[in-house]
Amino acid sequence: MALVGAAIGAVSALGIRELVVRLLHRKDTASATGGAKPTEIVANGTSHSANAVPATTPSSSAASGSSAAADWQPARHVKAPHPGWKPGQPQPCPLPGADTFIEVDTKTTPPGDLYPLVISAAVPRPVAFISSVDSAGAVNLSPYSFFNAMGFNPPTVAIGLCHSPARLEGKKDTLHNIEQTGEFVVNIMSEWFVEAANHTCGDYPRGVDEMKLAGLTPLASTKVRPPRVAESAVHMECRLRTIHHVKNETTGAVTTSIAIGEVLAFHVSAAVAGRSPSGKLTVDPVALAPVARCGGVTYARCTELYEIGRPDGQGRYPGEAAGKKEGEGGKAGGAGQGQGQQGQGQGQKPPAAGASGG
Repeated sequence: MALVGAAIGAVSALGIRELVVRLLHRKDTASATGGAKPTEIVANGTSHSANAVPATTPSSSAASGSSAAADWQPARHVKAPHPGWKPGQPQPCPLPGADTFIEVDTKTTPPGDLYPLVISAAVPRPVAFISSVDSAGAVNLSPYSFFNAMGFNPPTVAIGLCHSPARLEGKKDTLHNIEQTGEFVVNIMSEWFVEAANHTCGDYPRGVDEMKLAGLTPLASTKVRPPRVAESAVHMECRLRTIHHVKNETTGAVTTSIAIGEVLAFHVSAAVAGRSPSGKLTVDPVALAPVARCGGVTYARCTELYEIGRPDGQGRYPGEAAGKKEGEGGKAGGAGQGQGQQGQGQGQKPPAAGASGG
């Protein structure tokens, strides 16, 4: 554990901000080695969470937006971190203590200790601001960051809905409503209304209209009953395809329900709409200013965007293959400069069947 303590001490002394700056501005080392063989540290039960893992939750002053936090800055396109990288060149983690790993056995660790680990490790996560209604038409609105797009043919989204022991049958209002009606709307959260959106995440009694409570504006949907959020610039009207219930192996109780929905209609505000090189509708990430979720009460921004091209079947990048047009399948590293509001990867074709994509 001495290695872990030294690593944590180095990070604390250096400061997260300076550490990130050094990481982004470090020189490429083509001759770098992969480093020493990683060391495994097994954390038994709960002891690892309090002593081995550094806290990442910001101070109360920074979290509340006081003068302790840096001033807000608009997003921009920048070059890729390592535009000179070549296939096969090592890219080891430069952080102190990087070759020391803390192993957490999820079967012996209490769920309460796993939650902060999961939400701080799987980051950043997009946030689905979900509006739903029950069978009587009562509106519910709440943000969920266990969410992502799962495919495009048909457009499909998945939402992880954790159960709460304090609720009837463990079901929160969103899950209760989706099971009753089979419909919901995913509204994408943007920075200009993040405080109002965050206000809806309180553990309010069933029947409370969080949209009204937060001062947000309902907008009638065209395919489903739940309303959209007018302040959001992108809406996805969804119909439930299936729900997969995940059980705790020890107790047999359902702890998470994963709802898979098909997007019946998109609504994209003209203020954030863009076009791909071939003229297809896209969403400009700079204009959208989407909000992402990290650990604790921390949200993240898309402040600096860069593009890295996708290699072909021979490992060649755009501009390297004879006769291949520049920009097919993505642009070379750093091509995000001067792209205006086209966004990242908008010239790319969908992946072929069986290929990884997304």
